[in-house]
Formats: sequence, structure tokens, C-alpha cells
Amino acid sequence: MSIPNTIRMQRRPTHPGEMLREDFMPNYGLTVSGLAEAIGVSRQSINELLRERRRVSPEMALRLARLFGNSPEFWLNAQRAVDLWDAAQAIQNDVARIRPLIPA
Repeated sequence: MSIPNTIRMQRRPTHPGEMLREDFMPNYGLTVSGLAEAIGVSRQSINELLRERRRVSPEMALRLARLFGNSPEFWLNAQRAVDLWDAAQAIQNDVARIRPLIPA
């Protein structure tokens, strides 16, 4: 049995790429090349993530967590929030047609 969540977020959650671009990189004085080199990935991977055209994978979450001293869960939870929001927007009409079950 579960407790229904009736409060919906009104805006799209912040993408992890935006967090990197706006908060982490300036605070640490990192460039795209510097970040890519520091975590051992291509500049293209970082650029796509910063432009919000790439998701944070578990592997990327591990790399970012190690570099910034936070947890992989921080990065994955941020990505999960964006993914759920996007999915909810894409199929909201289909989901609205589902009738919840009532326990017997």
C-alpha cells in the first residue's frame, strides 16, 4: 500500500548539466577541457552534458562525485528527477486515463 503524492512540481527540475555549468564549474574555475581531462572523458561528452543533450550515466555520476567530493547519488537523483518530469509530461494523458486500484 502507498501514500498518494498529490503535490506536483510546477517546473522542470534543474538538469545536472545546468548545475555543472552554473554552479560547479565556475566555483572550481573549470573549463570544458579542464573538466573533461580531470574526469577522463571527452570534451564532447562534457559539452553535450552542459548543453543538456546528454544524461548523467552511473559512470559519469561516479566520476563527478569523486571530483567534487559529493555522492554519485546526488548526480543520479538530479538526473532521475529530470527524467521523471520529462516522462510525466510526455505521457500525462495516458497516465490520467489509468484508474487507480482500491485495496480490497
